[in-house]
Amino acid sequence: MDIISVSSSRRNSENLPYVHKVGVPPKQNLLKEIAGTVKETFFADDPLRHFKDQPRSRKFVLGFQTVFPIFEWGRHYSLSKFKGDLIAGLTIASLCIPQDIGYAKLANLDPQYGLYSSFVPPLVYAFMGSSRDIAIGPVAVVSLLLGSLLQDEIDSSDNPVDYRRLAFTATFFAGITQVTLGFFRLGFFIDFLSHAAIVGFMAGSAITIALQQLKGLLGIKKFTKNTDIVSVMRSVWSSVHHGWNWQTILIGVSFLAFLLVAKYIGKKKKKLFWVPAIAPLISVVLSTFFVYITRADKHGVQIVKHIRKGINPPSVDEIFFSGEYLAKGFRIGAVAGMIALTEAVAIGRTFASMKDYQLDGNKEMVALGTMNIVGSMTSCYVATGSFSRSAVNYMAGCHTAVSNIVMSCVVLLTLELITPLFKYTPNAILASIIISAVIGLIDIEAATLIWKIDKFDFVACMGAFFGVVFSSVEIGLLIAVSISFAKILLQVTRPRTAILGKLPRTTVYRNILQYPDATKVPGILIVRVDSAIYFSNSNYVKERILRWLDDGEEGLKENSQPRIQYLIVEMSPVTDIDTSGIHALKELFRSLEKRDVKLVLANPGPVVVDKLHASKFPEMIGEDRIFLTVAEAVLTCAPKMELEP
Repeated sequence: MDIISVSSSRRNSENLPYVHKVGVPPKQNLLKEIAGTVKETFFADDPLRHFKDQPRSRKFVLGFQTVFPIFEWGRHYSLSKFKGDLIAGLTIASLCIPQDIGYAKLANLDPQYGLYSSFVPPLVYAFMGSSRDIAIGPVAVVSLLLGSLLQDEIDSSDNPVDYRRLAFTATFFAGITQVTLGFFRLGFFIDFLSHAAIVGFMAGSAITIALQQLKGLLGIKKFTKNTDIVSVMRSVWSSVHHGWNWQTILIGVSFLAFLLVAKYIGKKKKKLFWVPAIAPLISVVLSTFFVYITRADKHGVQIVKHIRKGINPPSVDEIFFSGEYLAKGFRIGAVAGMIALTEAVAIGRTFASMKDYQLDGNKEMVALGTMNIVGSMTSCYVATGSFSRSAVNYMAGCHTAVSNIVMSCVVLLTLELITPLFKYTPNAILASIIISAVIGLIDIEAATLIWKIDKFDFVACMGAFFGVVFSSVEIGLLIAVSISFAKILLQVTRPRTAILGKLPRTTVYRNILQYPDATKVPGILIVRVDSAIYFSNSNYVKERILRWLDDGEEGLKENSQPRIQYLIVEMSPVTDIDTSGIHALKELFRSLEKRDVKLVLANPGPVVVDKLHASKFPEMIGEDRIFLTVAEAVLTCAPKMELEP
């Protein structure tokens, strides 16, 4: 019997295929390892690669061009490019002027501050920004957010001076936040607000902004300062008999219909992109003329009245650098700055991918931050990239950031010459312009796609949406960030695991739920862990694997099949493991030993292998229990099962 057993063993060992040993990476110097990790985390794009092997004078030029990209692409600028930029700049200027006046009202500031914010910041960005298509200026969501946060601290109607000073302070710290994130390569922080949360937040903000415009559209004088839908609708309906003005409604609704038709034409026929771009300015001119000749302002139609003439006055001395409002300005500025960054970087990347050029997110943050710091010192409030204006800029054929310079020049002329003409502009037309602009922020197609792809993402989307609509912009933002973090924590603490089976006529092992024809190997349970194993999930991974084992053995007993002798853990997706993870693997090994089940690992990565050897785990389970592939592990373990009694 012994001779037969020995000969059978020899025969089986001869038939075993060649098994590749899992490579152990060479030991790295600790300092090199730390330097490599820091480089990969903060300098993944290797921003200093252009400076290598360059003389000192050339490095200075490259450094200057890095900070001010205009001096790099400006060398190749041509008249044909200028023609495209001129047309684009004039087109976005016609759109931005009426929008800026309306957005300033959203921020509870005088109309001229919206125009100021489309004069200085675009000029600064043109010199420092790397996006060719982004159009800079105030935007609806940031204006609403800033106005809401500032109003919580100071009432704009009771104390307009301190309110304005706090707005400049918040703008200054928004810029500081943006520059800090960009300079220290911390741009990945804005990625914590997921796409789904942004879609919901933007849609909720659009609804809130549109509801706020009912005051101007309906001619209501006494209106709630709350932004939630319940308070707004209560305020609207309570004034229906004595607060609505039919002349205002006629003007507002008529021009709103005109603007929506213009937008529809531009959407259907791309060549007519200029129609929705110039429609707001036409609306302002026509409505202002109509009010002036009919003196509708004498019949209850509310008008802009006065816009201060002249360019931006300096406001350095108005910023709170001390006192009780310093901390409040910092808090408001940090929140507004992060939202402004998220919107601008998303817009910049969208158009960069359409034109096939690279956009350095960190460099963009420095440019956006610098323009807001300079803006806060020149009577501007938080400016960022506007999606509607950037889309028009792109379709108008812009080539470089010179289109922003052209827009700034037009705004300058407006401030110096034209602002008195806006005196009779009805508030209803500004409300109509804002409503038509924010409708584009409601992306139903994106929300539908999110529902189809990921239900948890849809919860984040709807949470942000309902938080903004039924509570406030701040609550909606908090819900959006909270749900985004909750999703990250859920994925980290509860990673997916799967049972693998062999695909017919191959040596490939895949998830049996994804591939129903994949068959389990008798006596072997193959489990794949689809995540790094850290302290936050190590116990769950161990317990989940043991539960898979219990479920598998129960099924085998019911069908009178041989018990499980080997547990193979497929570790290809396990990118990293910490001490808690290794401790969990050791506990798993001891639990399996008591059940007379052997633990086998397949394809651990270099980082994981290095840490396993450092902890002497291979010596515990046996060096011959770590394989390069699942197929090799199965081919090695299966013959051994035949030999075991």
